[in-house]
Amino acid sequence: MRSLSSAAPSPPFTTLSISHPADCITHVELHRPEKRNAMNKAFWSEMVDCFTQIAEDPDCRVVVVSGAGKMFTAGIDLMDMASDVLQPLGDDMARRSWNLRTIIAKYQETFTVIERCPKPVVVAVHGACIGGGVDLITACDIRLCTQDAWFQVKEVDIGLAADVGTLQRLPKVIGSRSLVNELALTARKMFADEAKSSGLVSRVFADKEALMAAALEMAGEIAGRSPIAVQGTKVNLVYSRDHSVTEGLHYMATWNMSMLQTEDVMKSASAAMEKKSPKTVPFSKL
Repeated sequence: MRSLSSAAPSPPFTTLSISHPADCITHVELHRPEKRNAMNKAFWSEMVDCFTQIAEDPDCRVVVVSGAGKMFTAGIDLMDMASDVLQPLGDDMARRSWNLRTIIAKYQETFTVIERCPKPVVVAVHGACIGGGVDLITACDIRLCTQDAWFQVKEVDIGLAADVGTLQRLPKVIGSRSLVNELALTARKMFADEAKSSGLVSRVFADKEALMAAALEMAGEIAGRSPIAVQGTKVNLVYSRDHSVTEGLHYMATWNMSMLQTEDVMKSASAAMEKKSPKTVPFSKL
């Protein structure tokens, strides 16, 4: 097992550090610790480039996302982003509005690309997860945090409605619509225990060291399964979330009419009959 921490961003990225702590696992670390991992202009495009590459990388089966330094992220870097958001280009209101819509759609893609990536994404949150951080983690598949973690839908405090994913994904992550409304309308902090009880995270750990060890262990369990099975499961979970049960079942039948015709099924079944772990099976790359 190689170290999960990094001393610097990974070129060509300036806000992300990419590493491979174990076979088939990619670690993406938000890496602006001196700025509390605030999301500047470079971050929004680098995340798209990063996850586009990961989606197409046959050597990657699962992703772990974390933050460097004292917290996960302080959210949007207001000083760096102000010119894009507050001063859109255009000769009149219609053209400025058109250009601003294009900018917002581009920022939305930064987190949608995580959801669209067929590789499962485990996010490990320590310390604060503010504003855009909530947008990010709700696009991930599994959320873990430390006991000192806290979450805040901060946007109403800075005079805007969250527009890159939280208002669309958080209601589908947390079962209580009332709680979602409360968090989004008051910008109050949600601490780790409440995050777990509400379903925002599935597990809470004593400190960052324990958190990252658990995230890597979980990633290893996922990476040890058939990539056909794992990636097909993620794609269909995301599809079913946004469609009726009938539509989801129809999509699943269409999906598996081809995906069941894989050698991975027989390999996995043979391992099970021999009482071996799926992690011992040499699955082909996908």
